[in-house]
Amino acid sequence: MLHEPVRSTNIRSVGYSQTERVLDVAFHSGGIYRCDNVPADVHSALMASPSKGGFLARFIKGHYPYRPVSG
Repeated sequence: MLHEPVRSTNIRSVGYSQTERVLDVAFHSGGIYRCDNVPADVHSALMASPSKGGFLARFIKGHYPYRPVSG
């Protein structure tokens, strides 16, 4: 999955597979988390948000199952 670098104090890059509805979030600390069943519009909203970390905390964590895949 290709990751797109983002401007964020905590998040390094974001990857998304629309066919699998999987969102990967890579952090500056080195960890990568994979979130399942994420709709394309949620990914688009994350990428458009001026605060990627805030959006992740408010609209993704606790709403979609996630697991560490690295770090």
